[in-house]
Amino acid sequence: MKGIVFNVFTGMVDEKFGEEMTEKLIAQSDLPSKGAYTGVGTYCFKEMVALVTALSKETNLPGNELQKIFGEYLFGKLAAKYPMFQTDEDTLFTFLEKIENSIHVQVKKLYPEAELPTFENTRPFPHVLELTYQSKRPFADVAEGLIRGAMAHFGEEALIEREDFEVEVGSKALFRLTKQV
Repeated sequence: MKGIVFNVFTGMVDEKFGEEMTEKLIAQSDLPSKGAYTGVGTYCFKEMVALVTALSKETNLPGNELQKIFGEYLFGKLAAKYPMFQTDEDTLFTFLEKIENSIHVQVKKLYPEAELPTFENTRPFPHVLELTYQSKRPFADVAEGLIRGAMAHFGEEALIEREDFEVEVGSKALFRLTKQV
């Protein structure tokens, strides 16, 4: 995982729980990086799992809920840092539809070694978008949070239904977003 993701996570912990909590999590987690992340560096996803697990223990919030909270927070930070990935014409659905074939292509240009999840999309009806997320890492909850962050960013509401699939490694989920018509 890219260091920018870790930096946003620790920034979220600083903001929501205090800098002391961030230091405590890093100390408890026995991280190979010692919690020193550079934005362009690459780190093992297991460090994020360790940080979320430690935060869950400290806050008594379930890890999956913390991942969703983080995903929503992460979307806002990435949208601010990389405004070139969106246009004035984007809506929630048009933005989510271009993740795989546009945004991830540009991300790979910036970070060629990045291992990105995949997002396949279909529109069975004009008011329904189905996104199939698949990753080598167990972060479907972060993906759901990112979708919720996109909803907030674009000021659009949609019902999110989620179906998780068993995979040998990582995670796979179908997110069905339905707008009210």
